[in-house]
Amino acid sequence: MASLTQAKRLVVKIGSALLVDKETGNLRSDWLHGLAADVAWLRAGGTQVVLVSSGSIALGRGVLGLPNTELALEQSQAAAAVGQIRLARAYEDALTSHEITTAQVLMTLEDTRDRRRYLNSRATFEQLLALNAMPIVNENDTVATDEIRFGDNDRLAAQIAATIGADQLVLLSDVDGFYSANPSEDPSATRYDVIDHITPEIEAMAGDAGSGLSKGGMKTKIMAAKTATSAGCAMAICEGSALRPLQALENGAAATWFTATLDPQDARKRWIGAMKPLGVLTLDAGATNALSNGKSLLPAGVTSVEGEFGRGDPVSFVAPDGRHLGIGLARYTADEAIIIKGHQSQEIERLLGYLGRATLIHRDDMAL
Repeated sequence: MASLTQAKRLVVKIGSALLVDKETGNLRSDWLHGLAADVAWLRAGGTQVVLVSSGSIALGRGVLGLPNTELALEQSQAAAAVGQIRLARAYEDALTSHEITTAQVLMTLEDTRDRRRYLNSRATFEQLLALNAMPIVNENDTVATDEIRFGDNDRLAAQIAATIGADQLVLLSDVDGFYSANPSEDPSATRYDVIDHITPEIEAMAGDAGSGLSKGGMKTKIMAAKTATSAGCAMAICEGSALRPLQALENGAAATWFTATLDPQDARKRWIGAMKPLGVLTLDAGATNALSNGKSLLPAGVTSVEGEFGRGDPVSFVAPDGRHLGIGLARYTADEAIIIKGHQSQEIERLLGYLGRATLIHRDDMAL
């Protein structure tokens, strides 16, 4: 079993049923403060934590007097607009007592599908974590249409875990793991402690049923597990109603762990390395040597730019003798790269008219 205290970067997804009382529509403040204590405990041990939280629609619908039934899209968006501000304030209040700075991040499916938005999101998360702030993520239900929705925060959490290179993901839910069948319907259903491979048989066992306040069922959790584990992130499904749910999981509470066979960084580099490059950058000897020592690619080390590519597109880079060195995700367009090639990073603002990033390709965005 994985230990949460050994995680370098942990993503925790919180289901609506845990945060919001189904009968009253009110926030479960005692539970949230227990979660905050868990987060403080993990951060004190050196683990970076990102929360992916449901609950904005569930909170907002109570304030607006909307029924506990399936809502029309525009009703969901209105409820989210009301609930998001309350949810953010509740998290801030709970975590401030532990001297934790919180940051709200609202995302849609398009933010991870589009490579440019993906890189922007990744850079924002990295900066927040570097500044010791804790991101709290929710799907941007106020503007998302059906075409650009994740539809559930299980898959959103898995995508966030993949984006930031987390090594563990925990889905705090109203079930204590993955079962061979729906335990409420089949008394013979058995829970899996560990799943090393998500086989077609495992997928066939997943059902669709969710709680009254949540959209996610077991099928979405399996989809989340496939996304997370393929990115090198182990994932747990556990019942989260305990007042210290993460500490309970660490102490052996029932759960199902999906194992990952790759390191998050290795998985990311394999993903980048499999891309088809849209351009070629030729490097000088200094840049070639710097890359072999784990450095990022700076504009000063580029001698020529070929191809048509946009920001976030894959490009290959070659040594002065034409030897292929690797593939990376460009932080500038081809036209911008042509302008700044051979120049120092501090000259970028003068050349482009805006203060851009210092690197042309960051070392985390390249596969050598």
